[in-house]
Amino acid sequence: MNVFAELKRRNVYKVAVAYAVVGWLLVQITTQVFPIFEIPNWALRLIVLAIIIGFPIALVMAWAFELTPEGIKRTEDVDLAAQARSKSHAWIYIVIVSALLSVGLFFVGRYSVRNTASAARTELPAKSIAVLPFVNMSADKNDEYLSDGMTEELINVLAKVPGLRVPGRTSCFAFKGKNEEDIFRKVGDQLHVGTVLEGSVRKVGEKLRVTAQLINVSDGYHLWSKDYDGDVKDILNFQSNVAAQVVQALQVKLGGEGTRVLAKKPTENPEAHRLYLLGRYEFAKYTQTGWNNAIRYYEQALRIDPEFALAYCGLADNYAYMGSVVMPEKEAIAKEKEFAQKALELDPELAEAHMSLALALVAAYDWRNGLKEFDRALELNPNLAFAYELQSWTLNGLGRFDEAIAKTRKAVELDPLNPFFQASLSFYQYWGRQYDDAIAQARKAQAMDPNSTLAHVLIGLSFLKKGDTAGAIAELQKSKAPDPGAWYQGFLGYAYAISGDRAKAEQALRELEQLAKRQYASPTAFATIYLGLGQKEKCLDWLEKSYEQQDSACWYLKIDQIYDSVRNEPRFQALVQKVFRETQ
Repeated sequence: MNVFAELKRRNVYKVAVAYAVVGWLLVQITTQVFPIFEIPNWALRLIVLAIIIGFPIALVMAWAFELTPEGIKRTEDVDLAAQARSKSHAWIYIVIVSALLSVGLFFVGRYSVRNTASAARTELPAKSIAVLPFVNMSADKNDEYLSDGMTEELINVLAKVPGLRVPGRTSCFAFKGKNEEDIFRKVGDQLHVGTVLEGSVRKVGEKLRVTAQLINVSDGYHLWSKDYDGDVKDILNFQSNVAAQVVQALQVKLGGEGTRVLAKKPTENPEAHRLYLLGRYEFAKYTQTGWNNAIRYYEQALRIDPEFALAYCGLADNYAYMGSVVMPEKEAIAKEKEFAQKALELDPELAEAHMSLALALVAAYDWRNGLKEFDRALELNPNLAFAYELQSWTLNGLGRFDEAIAKTRKAVELDPLNPFFQASLSFYQYWGRQYDDAIAQARKAQAMDPNSTLAHVLIGLSFLKKGDTAGAIAELQKSKAPDPGAWYQGFLGYAYAISGDRAKAEQALRELEQLAKRQYASPTAFATIYLGLGQKEKCLDWLEKSYEQQDSACWYLKIDQIYDSVRNEPRFQALVQKVFRETQ
């Protein structure tokens, strides 16, 4: 007997067609449904594998058995001719309907994926890139400053290229040490970029190898990759070459300004540059020891190259952070202004120098000129996230809340994983007396940085205003230890006083006095505790000292509700007049 005729007589063909159609329908359904319930991909692969394995088994079963009205019987025991006459064609309709459903689901899936990808592409800026921290592949882990420095320099250079969107340092460094399978997709989703630059730095003696590759976020495709070999002194050339290759690969139209930015080198001296990178590395530790080390490295760099404008900017940044924390603000402002002006003398187009000068001016209560310098910094570099953020704090202190929030939202857009920017929004909500919103926003900042002192303070102060003194004290206790300068420690004493625990408030005051004998302590911390204790005259004495030292807390005298109990006091009003006289 002919084999094919026998296959047909035993309904093997029918089973094969029906199995294939229903199997395909099952795959289409699971492909559409599983992602909705976040069922892992391995479950879908298991189903597809089971369908494939089941296919030959189904054919064998069709050959050996027949489905009859009386049940399943061996084919040899059934009169197939009579069975064929009595059978309906229902199975044909089932196969046709299943096939139509499968085809429909297939095209729906393809259309929705294409639309989703298209939507994702339209949401992303046309030219956008995140620079992931380059990996230190050197045997000596102390060479990490080179890989971190390479990353930071590339971020700074690319951020100045017109038409190119580059997330800030904090957001990029949030992915340091992470190498999950879908890391590029995560970077694209969280930083809203279409491409990622990654690489590594290996130093052996005085020899250096830099590897860089540009990756498309949507499909993981390598748009470009290259190795650079040379001496350590060639690192500036490597950086320029990598930046130029990225711009070329992304097809950014440079124009004269973009070409100048890429060609410009901060210094021609490799040793001065190496010391500058060490200074940035130490500065980024945000500790008193780190800041002291950074100053030493910057000064060494300037001794080698006295015209190194970025090193002067580094010094200015350093003193900006140290003011009101480890040294009196007035002393820090004088240093910050001196170094910022020196940097501008050397390079009038340096956006970072304009930002440093702006901060020094507003810290000295020269609000009008400070805001002009912020505007100039952002005109020179629209991607300078910290300039937006610092300008927003200035505007907020002046009571221009809507402008302040808009500036901070722009900073968050440029550096979305920066916990300080997120905490800033929480501060504005607190000052706006929206305490539940302030707590929720501070929690968001805390999720990015569990050690955020600022977030603990904001949550504590918001709890205090909501009447939850126990919750406030618990949060403020967490802010006490890590932060030098005692700027926040006054809030804990204030909370004890407001809760009625005068003994603990006075104990906090004594601890602050002892601390002030060993290191700098902000006068505002003393004023805050005396305010909680109801000793208004002593509070005002310390606030006047804050003004004399140009303490940054004076920026918020107008808007901070903590001063409501002394707001109508003539001495307080006179203080506000002096701080904000330049705006009137």
